[in-house]
Amino acid sequence: MSRPLALITGASSGIGAAYARNLADSHDLVLVARRADRLSGLAEELGPRGAAVEVLAADLGTHDGIDTVAKRLDTGDVRLLISNAGEGGYAPFTDVDPADVDRLLTLNAVAPIRLVRAGLPGMLTAGEGAIITVASLLAFSAGSTDARAPRRALYVAAKAATLGFTRTLANELADSPVQVQVLCPGVVATEWNSGAGHRIPWAMSPEDVASASLTGLRLGETICAPGLEDPATALEALQAAEGAWLAGGNQPALAARYVNS
Repeated sequence: MSRPLALITGASSGIGAAYARNLADSHDLVLVARRADRLSGLAEELGPRGAAVEVLAADLGTHDGIDTVAKRLDTGDVRLLISNAGEGGYAPFTDVDPADVDRLLTLNAVAPIRLVRAGLPGMLTAGEGAIITVASLLAFSAGSTDARAPRRALYVAAKAATLGFTRTLANELADSPVQVQVLCPGVVATEWNSGAGHRIPWAMSPEDVASASLTGLRLGETICAPGLEDPATALEALQAAEGAWLAGGNQPALAARYVNS
């Protein structure tokens, strides 16, 4: 029997490699990352498990790299797209090199949207498919003043965009055969941010993160937060707060504080 095909970005290490290892018994794979040598090593590891593995080297921080992967998705044979590639770029915003602003936003926010746009039509035509984008719990952290959190304005901007895009797309596709999920992990013990997660006691393993995401997909979770025990209650509270802002702010008259001050 033929296997469904999964395309995973950022597959050379960490969460992306964990997704690949988790899926190798049931899917053929297209592995995407900048480091072709690392991808080739992973392909050799997974091949004996029955997976046909294609290696596609591309830098998704560039539009040429995005175009390369989008062209592969345009063929319409991918049934599971996992858009995982990303980079922190943590720093006070005024310390971020202006040249890195475009690269980091391209990698963390533009690439996931472009790749979904390329892969989704084939899934809809086939009448089956799933999309996972990888955001972060930090996408919810704009108002947090926790001193332990990194300086993250640019990263939060990108991951909040991915979160909002994926949630909205999930609603758009609710009556379609395509499942959509945004994964929002916390601290993970990977090479990310120079391996800082390995030194943090509450870091989760990438294997657990990938496993939770794929289990959550089977459970129909639109937002997967691997360590969160009661996501339904948390999501209900989030949607209620969003509804209060929408309904309360969308009025024809100014709020009293703007009139009486």
